[in-house]
Parts: sequence; C-alpha cells; structure tokens
Amino acid sequence: MNASRRESVNLTVIAIACALLMVLPLVTTFDELLTAWAMRLGADNPLQGIVPVEARMVVGMLGLVGVRAAASGSHLVVWDTAGSMHTLFISWNCIGWQSLILFGVSLLTGLRGAASMEARVQVVMIGLAGTMLLNLVRVSLVALIAATVGVAPAVFFHDYGGTLMFVAFLFAFWAFAQRWILTTAAEAEPAA
Repeated sequence: MNASRRESVNLTVIAIACALLMVLPLVTTFDELLTAWAMRLGADNPLQGIVPVEARMVVGMLGLVGVRAAASGSHLVVWDTAGSMHTLFISWNCIGWQSLILFGVSLLTGLRGAASMEARVQVVMIGLAGTMLLNLVRVSLVALIAATVGVAPAVFFHDYGGTLMFVAFLFAFWAFAQRWILTTAAEAEPAA
C-alpha cells in the first residue's frame, strides 16, 4: 500500500473524529429526544429485538470480571459492592448502530486501491467483528461504571466515552489493516 493511500485513510478517520467531536454535544442533546420519538412511532422495534441478546452477552462479560449482573429483556441489573441494585435500560439506540455506519463510511476510503478481493473481505469481516465486540465492551463498561462508581459517571461515559473509544478503534483497526492485510501483490513479493 502506498503512502498516499495510507494518508487518505488516516485523513478520513481524522475527519470523522473531528466531525464527531464537533457535533457530540448536539448529538447527545437530541439523542434522547429522537430515541423517545422513534420508540413512540415503533421505528425502534426491529433493532430493539437485538437488545435482549446483547444484554445477556453483557451479563456474561461482566461475570468475567466479577460483577454480579442479570438481564431481563431490555433491562440490565448490576449490583455494586454494597449490594445496592442499579437497573439500566438498554434501548435500540445504545446497541451501536451508529458505529456500524461510521465503520461503513471508513470502508469507502479504506478499501480503495489495488488490494485483492480476499483482502477486502477479510478487512470487512474483521472490522464488523471488531465493531460489534467494541459495542459489547462499551455497554459492559457503562454497566461496570454504574456498579463501581455510580450512575452519573456511567451516563457521562455512555454519552462521550463510547464515541472516543470508537474513534480510537478506527485508527487502530486501519493501521492494522493497512499494515497486515491490504498489501498489494508488488508489496507482498520479497525484493530480489
């Protein structure tokens, strides 16, 4: 992969990061309102069906780090060390569909060039798996923060930390993909 293509991918990720950071307060402010409207209109129903599965996966991840948790439908319950219970509602808007869209946008720039179809498919599959895993980790961290520090810091992390985590993931993912997967045939051949 040539240097100009790497710079193009990096500039795209930087542009996405800048745009996200500029509109983050606006998105956070209107996110609750849009979520409520969508729920009243029933537009959330297809995505809300995924939430119980994700909630059970989060319970499993929290169990790995010793946090007592339980899931019932779209609700996640975590217990802090004092035995107090915190109930968290996971809406369709929390499952990470925004991350999948941003990952898709980064693919438009990242997959340009002379890489093979096999390499492109690998990048898409690894990126999708990484994005989904990151979303599970993000929701788990929100629950972990609620159980250990409190609900207010968990909400703050939910609103801001998840976005910053995803931007960091995009940078790391594309550095990995450019270095190890998206090599052209000429770069893969050893020099004579």
